[in-house]
Amino acid sequence: MWLPLALVLLAADALAVKRHDFKTCEQSGFCKRGRALAARAKAASSTWKSPYSVDASSVAISAQKSSFTASVVSSLYPEIKFELEVRAHDDGTFRVRMDEVDGLRKRYDETAKWALIREPTLSDAISWKQTKKEIKATNPKSGVEFRVQFAPLRIALSRNGKEEVVLNGNGLLHMEHFRLKDEPSPEQPPVENQEGEEQVVMEPPVKPNAWFEGDQPPQWEESFGGQTDTKPKGPESLSLDISFPGHGHLYGLPEHATRMDLPTTTGENAKYKDPYRLYNLDVFEYEADSEMALYGAVPLVHAHSTHSTVGVFNAIGSETWVDVDHPTSDSTETHWISESGIMDVFFLPGPTPDDVFMQYARLTGTPALPRHFALAYHQCRWNYISSTDVREVQARFDQDDIPFDVLWLDIAYAPNHKYFIWDEKTFPDPVDMFNDVAAFGRKMVVIIDPHLKKDTTYPVYKSASEKGLLVKPASGSGEYDGWCWPGSSAWVDYFNPASWDWWQGLFKIEGNNGDFHWRQSTTDVFIWNDMNEPSVFNGPEITMPKTNIHHGGWEHRDVHNINGMLFQNATAQAVMHRTDPPQRPFVLSRAFFPGSQRLGAIWTGDNLGTWEHMAIGIPMVLSNGIAGMTFSGADVGGFFGNPDPEMLTRWYQVGAFAPFFRAHAHIDTKRREPYLLDEPFKSIIRDVIRLRYSLLPVWYTAFRQASVSGIPVLRPQYTVFPHDPKGFSLDEQYYIGSSGLLVKPVTAPGIAETEIYLAEAQPYYNYFTAKIYRGKRSGTNVTVPATLYQVPLLIRGGSIIPTRERPRRSSALMARDPFTLRIALDASEQAEGELYLDDGNSYEYEKGHLVWRKFTASKVAKGPLKITSEDMAALQGGKNVVDGVDVVPFGSQAPNAFRDAVQGVRVENVLVYGLKSRPTKVSVGGAEIEWEFTEGAAAKSSSEGTATILRIRDPAVKIVNDWSIEVAF
Repeated sequence: MWLPLALVLLAADALAVKRHDFKTCEQSGFCKRGRALAARAKAASSTWKSPYSVDASSVAISAQKSSFTASVVSSLYPEIKFELEVRAHDDGTFRVRMDEVDGLRKRYDETAKWALIREPTLSDAISWKQTKKEIKATNPKSGVEFRVQFAPLRIALSRNGKEEVVLNGNGLLHMEHFRLKDEPSPEQPPVENQEGEEQVVMEPPVKPNAWFEGDQPPQWEESFGGQTDTKPKGPESLSLDISFPGHGHLYGLPEHATRMDLPTTTGENAKYKDPYRLYNLDVFEYEADSEMALYGAVPLVHAHSTHSTVGVFNAIGSETWVDVDHPTSDSTETHWISESGIMDVFFLPGPTPDDVFMQYARLTGTPALPRHFALAYHQCRWNYISSTDVREVQARFDQDDIPFDVLWLDIAYAPNHKYFIWDEKTFPDPVDMFNDVAAFGRKMVVIIDPHLKKDTTYPVYKSASEKGLLVKPASGSGEYDGWCWPGSSAWVDYFNPASWDWWQGLFKIEGNNGDFHWRQSTTDVFIWNDMNEPSVFNGPEITMPKTNIHHGGWEHRDVHNINGMLFQNATAQAVMHRTDPPQRPFVLSRAFFPGSQRLGAIWTGDNLGTWEHMAIGIPMVLSNGIAGMTFSGADVGGFFGNPDPEMLTRWYQVGAFAPFFRAHAHIDTKRREPYLLDEPFKSIIRDVIRLRYSLLPVWYTAFRQASVSGIPVLRPQYTVFPHDPKGFSLDEQYYIGSSGLLVKPVTAPGIAETEIYLAEAQPYYNYFTAKIYRGKRSGTNVTVPATLYQVPLLIRGGSIIPTRERPRRSSALMARDPFTLRIALDASEQAEGELYLDDGNSYEYEKGHLVWRKFTASKVAKGPLKITSEDMAALQGGKNVVDGVDVVPFGSQAPNAFRDAVQGVRVENVLVYGLKSRPTKVSVGGAEIEWEFTEGAAAKSSSEGTATILRIRDPAVKIVNDWSIEVAF
């Protein structure tokens, strides 16, 4: 039955954020038990000791000497055995796993299978050395020492004799073993420590009043919000503490609406009272300052100090709470409490931020190199209601000369929310509509959610049901029935391998094998995966019951945070393989998990059109990038509300400097497409969108760098200047890739100027006016203009910025446009930059079909300034690094269809900022060319004002060639 719009809106309104719809730690039995353990340990202070220890006689070092296993016992339950495994990898990382041995049931141990891109290669450079008390190894390449103390179990990573990461240093490790519900709880007497003093030990968690004076937290059954989790396997939580001595700043743990430098959740003067929760949830109208769980979960942290950066990746897919504390100003302690799973922790030794990024990327994969159009401007709202509406929106953008690349369709296109099916009344000609949009080089994105309407006349549901591909209820038989947009719904189980080929078949455009597939589509259509936490309107905490059963018999509680990533993965594979050869997909996902960066983009969900949400979106995007999810952004304008013109204009300035740039709005909001605004707001927004388009070469090059290294596209201050403590908590300004562009968007009303922090004694140039701002070695704040029509955007001295300045309707129409090079000289009159280009669609770049240039400006003493372009392939020894690991030989002599296709693309302008003196001649290959010079301040001096500008017009050089421009004085 068709769900009336009023009921849809009622359902949506029911999801408006109310804290009582979502658990606190106190309302979560396993979190409450974990926090009680921490409180008891803290109260016992120096007498507290972990009950877990390694049986030294059980240590078995592998033949390769790069790993070992050992038995672990707990004084609480001597009859329960655990196995510890430690591996050293060739990139310097370490992995620690611990699981029950011959337990009553098997714990979920497959999280890493979904997160890792491959099993890490073991090191052949280290060997373990065992004594009676410990086993340790030192990596001769990095000097990092990894030590496992036997009794009590304590694991530490050290550098130069100083511990930097410690696991179980506070004795909070506790793995609740599987047991029978009526299993008796042993009495455990106190034991003595080595000094003869009474040693406090952790009492059995099932013993009455062991941790509490009052009632025990529920272990075998738990109710919340009128629903009951029967917990048929009983308690199985995992608690562990990880400390970072000497590191006072912690980043990561997305997704949370909070500062990049994570505030404390416990200890003295804690910012939040609850731990950070990692549990993918549909949180409608989330708060702009909160520790509450949101749509994604990445259990990764970076700890930073002036001397090093280290990281920890905890490969756990179940609900997890993380407490953060700073017992001293230069140390950090974390406590991780997970509902189920095994210990599977990766130590990332750094020592630089970039090293940690690359170490994590080698584990879970680098971000995918996106389609070029995906970096341009996207126009979306709930809902464009018809094909006529779509055509009118496109026409209005063109009428007002505002570029865009992608037009989005929300759920209204599908009758009764039957995805893949078109409403024949409102969208009678979908293929013609797609082709009309594509005629201007544009694409469309269509939403496909994970829930399927339970209706046997709906071929997608009917097929999935007949093939047994749907998630099961707790009984393990039949199909789980929940409520979402279509009403009664079922969910495909993407943990079932059979679902992947079936899902891929749905996206086939051509052919007819008797099965349903999406014939009314084209290869210019891409996909939006929403609601994939999964969102279930009548489920506990608006998601799926934890007792539901997935492929292999695993409960949903074990895999909840992984679920959304698998949906996006299946969709990305389907979009990729609808053509032969495959093309790069574009799939936007709301839920995410480690490894999601390999698949596509994410966004920060259902934000509000408020200044607070505009501001918090920036650190949220930075935090996503720190955790690998660099292709992200916040809905421009806010999903809810009706921002006034000033706010909307500032939203566009924020969005234009985010990796994912999309305007989106709720169905109840007023239409706010930029062409509807009065002047001057319409023109200001047009200009900032055009600015985004002119900078697409910078963005694409930054994404190429991220796809190779894992270093995020948006680089926070601490990653660029890791030894400057003044920048460690800055999350309002950031750099775009290695380009040298420094931006600080305005996120408050009535602003006419703002301060930007400069961390070095170098000149920075206003992107629009070439005014010089001079940094200091000790760091300084400079005041820059920031009225409504001014974006605070600086070019770091020593940078070369390649742009395309011709206004076009879409990025596809810019493919053969000429380039402008902005050369911002540093104090030594040097500069460099990169440009990466390929066809923007295929995987041919992996075969070397690309253009990759390095630009250099160099001046020595009283000699000329030489501006050169070189082939980065040649500079890299003829290697094209792909996926951060593999290499494909290529170079100037190798076949390169893309280079041939853009052979005629030229450089039409070169702008040089900051020369000390007026040139006498500018030449290419000995032939003098046209130029003009404007007097001003030099990069090398201390004077203020606008920089000198040398403009070289049409130097007759091609973007694909090696060349040199000589500026004589």
